[in-house]
Amino acid sequence: MARQHREFQQGLSQGVSGDLPGEDIFNDDRPDPAAPGGSILFALPGTLVDWDPRRALVGHYPDGVVDMVLDPEDPWGFACVRRQINLGVDPQQALADYETTHGPAVAWVVRVCLENYTLAVKGLLPGASDLLGDLRRAGLTLWGLAATTSQLTEAVSDVLSPLSALKGVLISSEEHLDLSDPLFYRLALRRFAISPGHTIFVDADPEHVAMADRLGMEGIVARDISSLRQLLHQRGIDC
Repeated sequence: MARQHREFQQGLSQGVSGDLPGEDIFNDDRPDPAAPGGSILFALPGTLVDWDPRRALVGHYPDGVVDMVLDPEDPWGFACVRRQINLGVDPQQALADYETTHGPAVAWVVRVCLENYTLAVKGLLPGASDLLGDLRRAGLTLWGLAATTSQLTEAVSDVLSPLSALKGVLISSEEHLDLSDPLFYRLALRRFAISPGHTIFVDADPEHVAMADRLGMEGIVARDISSLRQLLHQRGIDC
């Protein structure tokens, strides 16, 4: 039997209840008890959420400094700090690690970014709330995998309140897993009691979509709500 999942306003997370030994509890030869009409698993914030870390620094530092700190090509840069925190590492420890390679002055910029990080989340992407409503009316059950922390989701719960349309969300910092790890996807399938063959996975990152495909889900790469609607229509979903 599927477990009850808390609403977004209550944290959108559940703790892990042990490891995952043995065979998965789902079976592709029967309908999903939790989602008889099929499921869509969204990666967050990559698909539904209007998220940009630059917003946390704009007005505090020149654009050149912001570009340097948020450089995605820096292997020990802000993306590394963010991933550590999203995996449950204490932010102070993540900052200390960052300072060893970038120095205290640059580390302070990252500290400011983290202190203002709620500004990075503006809300849902245009059209996302309507899409969620349409998908639910079409009989789909909606879930999420979130690369974030429960503290951030609680802090921005008002602007993301339409995400209560998701029946359940696993949060990376609570599970100590992220979207680069196939176990995060397997855990979602088990926790939500849904079958990969009855599940569409949506993300803007092709590597994450490829991982979901390898686990038996049908992956969709979608970078905006309009294109996502078109891709779902092509799969016979009335939304």
